[in-house]
Amino acid sequence: MPSSLSLTSSFQSSDLPMRLSKVLVFLALVTVLHESTQSRCRLEKQNIESFWKDGDVVIGVITLIHSTIYQPHVTYQEKPRAASCEEYYRDVLAVIFAIEEINQNRNLLPNLTLGFDIFDSCVSEARAIQATMMLLWEKKDLVSDGLGGWKLPFLAGIVGDSMSTLSIPIARIAGLCNYPQVSFGAFDPDLGDRIQFPSFLRTVPNEKIQNKAISQLLKHLEWTWVGILTRDDDLGVLDGQNLKDEIRLNHGCVAFLEKIHYRYAPQKIKKILEVVMNSTAVAVVVYCEEMHVKPLLDMMSESGKKGKIWIYTLCFTFIPGMFSESHARLLNGSIGLVLHSEPMPQFGRYLRHLHPSRYTGDIFMKHFWEIVFDCQWRADGNGANDSDSIKLCTGEERLGEVDFLFELTDLSYTFQAYIAVYAFAHALHNLLHCTNQTLTSGSCNQENLLPWKVFRQLKKVFFRTQSGDDVFFNEIGEVPAMFDIMNLQIFPNDEYRLVKVGRYDSREPQDKQISLHTGSVIWNPEYTQVPQSVCSEMCAPGYRKVSVKDRPICCFQCVPCSLGEIANETDATVCTKCPDDQWPSEQQDSCLLKMIQFLSYGDTMGVSLAAVSVTFSMTGLSVLCIFRKFSETPVVKANNRNLSYVILVGLIVCFLSTFLFIGYPSPIICYIRQVIFGINFSVVVSGMLAKTITVILIFQSTKPGSMGKRLDSRISNVVVCFCPLFQVAICVVWLGTSPPYPELNVTSKADAIIAECNEGSNFFFYGMLGYMGFLATISFLVAFLSRKLPDSFNEGQYITFSMFAFLSVWVCFIPAYLSSEGEDMVIVEVFAILASSASLLACLFFPKCYIILFRPEMNTKQYVRGKQ
Repeated sequence: MPSSLSLTSSFQSSDLPMRLSKVLVFLALVTVLHESTQSRCRLEKQNIESFWKDGDVVIGVITLIHSTIYQPHVTYQEKPRAASCEEYYRDVLAVIFAIEEINQNRNLLPNLTLGFDIFDSCVSEARAIQATMMLLWEKKDLVSDGLGGWKLPFLAGIVGDSMSTLSIPIARIAGLCNYPQVSFGAFDPDLGDRIQFPSFLRTVPNEKIQNKAISQLLKHLEWTWVGILTRDDDLGVLDGQNLKDEIRLNHGCVAFLEKIHYRYAPQKIKKILEVVMNSTAVAVVVYCEEMHVKPLLDMMSESGKKGKIWIYTLCFTFIPGMFSESHARLLNGSIGLVLHSEPMPQFGRYLRHLHPSRYTGDIFMKHFWEIVFDCQWRADGNGANDSDSIKLCTGEERLGEVDFLFELTDLSYTFQAYIAVYAFAHALHNLLHCTNQTLTSGSCNQENLLPWKVFRQLKKVFFRTQSGDDVFFNEIGEVPAMFDIMNLQIFPNDEYRLVKVGRYDSREPQDKQISLHTGSVIWNPEYTQVPQSVCSEMCAPGYRKVSVKDRPICCFQCVPCSLGEIANETDATVCTKCPDDQWPSEQQDSCLLKMIQFLSYGDTMGVSLAAVSVTFSMTGLSVLCIFRKFSETPVVKANNRNLSYVILVGLIVCFLSTFLFIGYPSPIICYIRQVIFGINFSVVVSGMLAKTITVILIFQSTKPGSMGKRLDSRISNVVVCFCPLFQVAICVVWLGTSPPYPELNVTSKADAIIAECNEGSNFFFYGMLGYMGFLATISFLVAFLSRKLPDSFNEGQYITFSMFAFLSVWVCFIPAYLSSEGEDMVIVEVFAILASSASLLACLFFPKCYIILFRPEMNTKQYVRGKQ
């Protein structure tokens, strides 16, 4: 074997059995051929005719040239008859057309003529093997010169077959002699094995690529629930399973995988029909040749079954005459893959000028002519054809609708055969480097004409088609995959055509490999819009899929997303949480920005509290003005009027401090509002304590020898000044170590962001409240003990009641504050400030104002002294 095809040393030991088997097969074939030439015996073989045209270099062609197969039943009681075929040889015509085009091209293989030798394999491995052996060893003026060279014509290689099952035996035989083979329709992945098939190439991709393309097409159409029909043989079952696995990788499911064959009995076809029609899967992938699905279509047509969308694969071909009108109606709207093809403008003209006289040796043309025009050629020496009931072919018939007759809308395999011939031509051109001299003159490196050298050039060949697509073979001997997505469209006048509606290109990124123009697709008339083939309806946004026990993943239930989560796409498997500053919409299909909440002047509560604050502060200011105006009256002077001024000013500040709690919390507001509130209330409560002590001292001053009257002002001043100092110390440390600051609270409420002040340190905050409560408690206890002391204006009782109301408000405030959050906490604190301040103002000063304003006769020294 040539060094270019030799294996590395690491594989030599493992390849020894394979090499020995190849040598044995080769020796057996040579021995049989040699013995068949002796007079003793002859190898029995079927007589296979071929269409031969001479040339400097010959390309062998083995392919299907049929549309209908008649396979006789074998009983083994007599010699089996060969399968007969009805010729359909458009692909062969493309090969001939390409060879003629190359022979007329002065830039490609100049002064060298290509010839061909064409055999019909007729879906028979035996015929394919026989044709291969005839190409390689049958004498057609091809003899060895004994020096390793070849006398012309030289067999460059083999084009074909268009089926994997037929290409495999051809490849095994051709590989033994290093003859290159280029198939234009074999998709079996095993043919990419360089060890088993060392000289095999193909202009089509393997079935694994096709499976990826089919699964991506189904995913693009959102068809997740499909059925598969595959032919009943080992390769068919394997192909169907591989496609099923690929569909699962793209998150699809297979409703059924049924084997089918054109030889099945009607009862078996009926069972398959029941499976197909009873399935909820609308889309059915036809992963077999057209001949196998034809009996199923027959039974569907007879029973009136319909409503399925067929997805056909590369092995399925719409051949004229194969399907009836009723079949076509069932297949209407089908969509699938065909091999990529390009326009061949001159090919149509070539077909229009076809005539049996053009190639007298074309055995296929005469049969084709008889089928098209329903006539028979006159057989020489056979008078049977002279019967009046037989229409004779005259040769004057003219091909009319060539486009319809040859189905030129689908040139998939035809174009691949065309490309295969051009690949050979470019390889030979690169090998020979021909000049203006002829090959027969001994130039152009005749010694290069060896099969393995042609194969070496084939592997490196690179050229462009007329449309600009690159053609080359990759490392496993395949042209990069390109498929056209075709749609079968039938019109009311029964005209039908295959329309290209998209493309698959494996060279593109995965998300761009499928391009489909759904607007150009005409679906089956059973559907008024794009069909849906799903086990369960898609989950709308806002819902997620939940699998159902013992059912495929494509069969599921839709459940709403949990609170705070969304699903913004259909068929979501999980719901996602919104960011902290966002909240799900009502349908839970999108995240909306949360509203920022705070106690604002735009809210009813904010306006109400502000109005109450203004009202109470104005009331306190009015009381202060009354006291100031009547400052010399006994009622105002009683119990230290300066303390009354301090308390009134403190209460007014308390009322106004509530404005620090309303509005958007800024850094400075957060920094000072609790401190102002705490210190101011400490001053007010200290004043109340001092006032209580004053009442007690005044009572003591009425006793002989008492010092209460001399001490009352000093002690009250000390209490008012000293008690708030401790509160100031707490606030200073608080602000110095962990001051309050504004923050956006996104956790307290799921549907809103709360703009609030973080108190920084809860220890200092509750310490401030605790100290204020301590002062209030001491003041209440002292006032409670002095409530029964004789007093003209019941000052002790008023103080006791006011402190009781004050404490009651703040005792209720603590649990209410702790159980609230966000703006509710602010409302509770503002309400506590207003309520406690109002209770002090009302209980302590309103009775005095009543006397001053409405009972002036009580505001006299005599009345005060009389009471005392």
